[in-house]
Amino acid sequence: MRHLLLLLALIASAARAEDAKPFNPSDYPPGVQQALRYANEECASQDGGEVTFAPGTVRRIDLTGDGRDDYIVDFSETKCGDRETTYCGTGGCVMNILVALPDGSVRKVFDGYVRSYTIVAPPVKRGAARTVRFDLHGSYCGGFGAQACVKQKAISATPFAFKQP
Repeated sequence: MRHLLLLLALIASAARAEDAKPFNPSDYPPGVQQALRYANEECASQDGGEVTFAPGTVRRIDLTGDGRDDYIVDFSETKCGDRETTYCGTGGCVMNILVALPDGSVRKVFDGYVRSYTIVAPPVKRGAARTVRFDLHGSYCGGFGAQACVKQKAISATPFAFKQP
């Protein structure tokens, strides 16, 4: 019985893998496509070859609480040719946050290096902005690279950046 369950699980996961749609930048609005072009421009400037985006490079989620999809573009798993670190360094990897505007366009509100991020649980109040917790290079908290530095930001249509003290 155990072998039968394992076989069924393998067949189901293989079917999902075959159905997985390859990453396609044209599936996103022009503003997100522009953010993705950064990867191609950076790779070309380093003579790196073809850019390979991970399936989860772009995440759609309502961050501002207005009911429209916003976008997180995370280059942590993007590859430039055979290079895996073109978009990452000691401060983390390049990440953009783009929010949807009422006219249907998107605005980049964050463009920086992030070690990791977590979207805090949804707010209790309907229509409220989501908060993102960022794990940053220690220098953003007055320390050095390896030190922990966590900052939080409620996402709105207003651009923001983290500054070193």
